[in-house]
Amino acid sequence: MEKTGGCQCGRVRYTAQIDPAYVYLCHCRMCQRATGGVSIAFAGLPKRSVEWHSPPDLYASSPFAKRPFCRECGTPLGFMFDDGENMDITIGSLDDPYGLEPHWHFAAEKIHEAWLDTSDLPRKKLAEHTALNERWIAATGTVPE
Repeated sequence: MEKTGGCQCGRVRYTAQIDPAYVYLCHCRMCQRATGGVSIAFAGLPKRSVEWHSPPDLYASSPFAKRPFCRECGTPLGFMFDDGENMDITIGSLDDPYGLEPHWHFAAEKIHEAWLDTSDLPRKKLAEHTALNERWIAATGTVPE
């Protein structure tokens, strides 16, 4: 399926051909540190399946791999081995990430189990946070998606 995406500020944009069967969660410490999260959702795909409309910056996160990102807003956009034919695109950077589901966990030994099933936690909607919504409306005239 064709998906478009990019960074938060819009400087970096791409179109990718994604196979939903290759969507997964990575729990490795490198990804935890690179994103500040307990895991990251990725879609694995061939590098040739991504068309960068405006190129990302690349961070050499190890001696043999790089992470595309936006230098302006800091959005993490993926992961790739220098010598590999495949790469990962971050699900959160897709314009429409809904409907994709993970099919496996990578680096399972690093999973933070308490964060996997949070379905029993209370849920709060963005619309219910009046002060935050008022700040957005005062600053921009609208509340972001």
